[in-house]
This record gives sequence, C-alpha cells and structure tokens, in this order.
Amino acid sequence: MIKNLGGTIVPTGGYVAGDAELVEMACSRLTSPGIGSSAGINFGLGRLILQGLFLAPQIVHESLKGADMVAAVFKNLGFKVLPEPATYRSDLIQSVRLNNPDLVQKVCQSFQNSSPVDSFLNVVPSSMDGYDSKLLMAGGTFIEGSTSEFSADAPLRDPYNIFVQGGSHIAHIKIALIRLLFDLLEEKLISKDSLLPLST
Repeated sequence: MIKNLGGTIVPTGGYVAGDAELVEMACSRLTSPGIGSSAGINFGLGRLILQGLFLAPQIVHESLKGADMVAAVFKNLGFKVLPEPATYRSDLIQSVRLNNPDLVQKVCQSFQNSSPVDSFLNVVPSSMDGYDSKLLMAGGTFIEGSTSEFSADAPLRDPYNIFVQGGSHIAHIKIALIRLLFDLLEEKLISKDSLLPLST
C-alpha cells in the first residue's frame, strides 16, 4: 500500500518501527543527530504526501488499465500471462512467462529505453539480496525505485517470468509496448503475423 498511496510522487516509501531507542537512532540518521524525531513524521514532505494520496486512485486506475493492456499484448503474441486480460486483479503486477533468458533481457531493455529517466542505460543481470538468482530490472523512474511509475523485473531462472507493474499514465505504457513490438520485430523475435488486433 505504501507505493500506491504515494501516487508516484512521494520521494520516500516506508515506516520505521521498533524499540523507541532504535527508532530515534534511525530518525537521527534520516535527519541529523540532535534533531531526530523532533523533525516530525513527514520531513517537510507534507504537501507531496497529501498530493500523493489525492492522486493515488487515478494512478492505480491507470496502472490497472496498463496491466490489462500488457497482458493482452503478450497473450496475443502467444505467451502465458497471469492474470489473464479482462479478469479480476488483486494487485498491479502482471506476470508474463517468456521461457527465454535472452527475451527477458530484450523486453527489460526495451522498457528501459521507453523510460522518462535513464532511458540510455543498459539493463544487465545482477545479484540482489533476497534472490537466489541474478535479477534484471527496468525502471527509469522519477523517484528512484518507484515501481508504481512503470517497471519490469525478472529473476533469470526457468521459466523466465517477467513481472511488469505500475504505470502512472496509460499513454506511457502504450508507448513502451509499441516500442517493444518494433524492437521484437526488428530482431525477428516475432513476426508481423503474430500482431493480431487486440480485443481490449
């Protein structure tokens, strides 16, 4: 809920909880020694926090429409998707089974190239705490790590699922999908015959 409630504009996402002494130490690290939690709970970000709450329903709506579009495009290309297009969703994450590590990299790179920030960066597999395999992440976002803006990540292991989430604007998701289709056509990873009209 933290990222959805932030409406993609709140520059932080998380809470500090625990023993009072440890919370105060964390607050001193976030602000400065001697100020700690006396700085308040929002670190001067009150306007952004409230604006994020105001924008959150619209952002979630755009993300849900985008996830359905991602599902429809990949399903039309013959990939297994979960959830299916036009079905109930319990969150914003769209899973696509690509069955190919090279294809995972190409999809992530294409999405990165469509990002509003850091679109020039190369997506490379890297280790990450909590994962037992290397991970690819695409997400050129205004707020670092804001997967609600539009992102894709994939652990590089069989069956090579990619997890697409977020999208603050349906237009951005459409642009990313159009670019992806052109990239896949150019590399002959899909054929023009596979580009069927979408029903959604």
